Amino acid sequence: MIVVTGGAGFIGSAVVWALNNRGIRDILIVDELKRLTEQKKENLKFLDYKDLMDKEKFLHEIKNADCIIHMGACSKTTETDEHYLMDTNYEYTKKLAIEAVRNNIRFIYASSAATYGDGSDGFNDSHERLEFIKPLNMYGSSKHLFDLWAKENGYLERITGLKYFNVYGPNEYHKGSMRSFVIKAFNQISRTGKVRLFKSYNSDYADGEQVRDFIYIKDAVDMTLYFLDNKKANGIYNIGTGVSRTWNDLVKAVFNAMDRDVEIEYIDMPLDIKDQYQYYTSADMEKFRNSGFNFSLISLEEGIKDYVQNYLISDKHLQ
Repeated sequence: MIVVTGGAGFIGSAVVWALNNRGIRDILIVDELKRLTEQKKENLKFLDYKDLMDKEKFLHEIKNADCIIHMGACSKTTETDEHYLMDTNYEYTKKLAIEAVRNNIRFIYASSAATYGDGSDGFNDSHERLEFIKPLNMYGSSKHLFDLWAKENGYLERITGLKYFNVYGPNEYHKGSMRSFVIKAFNQISRTGKVRLFKSYNSDYADGEQVRDFIYIKDAVDMTLYFLDNKKANGIYNIGTGVSRTWNDLVKAVFNAMDRDVEIEYIDMPLDIKDQYQYYTSADMEKFRNSGFNFSLISLEEGIKDYVQNYLISDKHLQ
């Protein structure tokens, strides 16, 4: 049995979808049931799985699993409840990892590119670099602390952590302000015919030319399941494309997918994110490629076209 925690969420539900596409149905979805909104339930509607279980109950059922793909987390980068973040992202992950290793269960967990902070120390997923990176927010810190714990206690030799960069695609509809800018741009264009982007406050980047490593959800889950197939590929790995693209590139791709003229307005950045803003992210993918992964990835333009034309316009989920 494969367990997917956070299975009603964005990446988690997409992992279940990808498993279904492989013909796998013996899946237990674990989530925080008291926080299971109607929008999250929509993510589950078209999936085929054995059962749905609350995260706390699962701690007593863990021995029945063959593999745990742990996507469950508080992923809100602006979350300020440190206790909730540490309990959800750090303590719970520790409990799962300890039991998984004790029972010889494959354990794959979601870390985050937010652990890299402003990127001044690079985006290298080498274990030797872990102590040098500095997250900019509590969410990134909660993920980083588990990575450090796993390294210090020898767990990275037995488990796999995945640092997801900017993932976008269907089934993210429930995420509110944490949704990708692709869906935000789509909604802005649908309402007003234009998109608003933050101005740059860094002289090295023009307005809209700040860059990110954007990865389509279908590629992200293929890369995740690569580690289900390759059980000896343990440790921490980046999940990105290794190609940085600008916000202007992203927005223009959305306009083109909607067959609309490009109109961008640059606005002031809110003060509460100004000091935490990343101007540049780019996954170092050398370690991943050296592990044997050689799949072709979807370009930003292709991914956005698929997302917009096959999901957003028709309001569809992965199915």
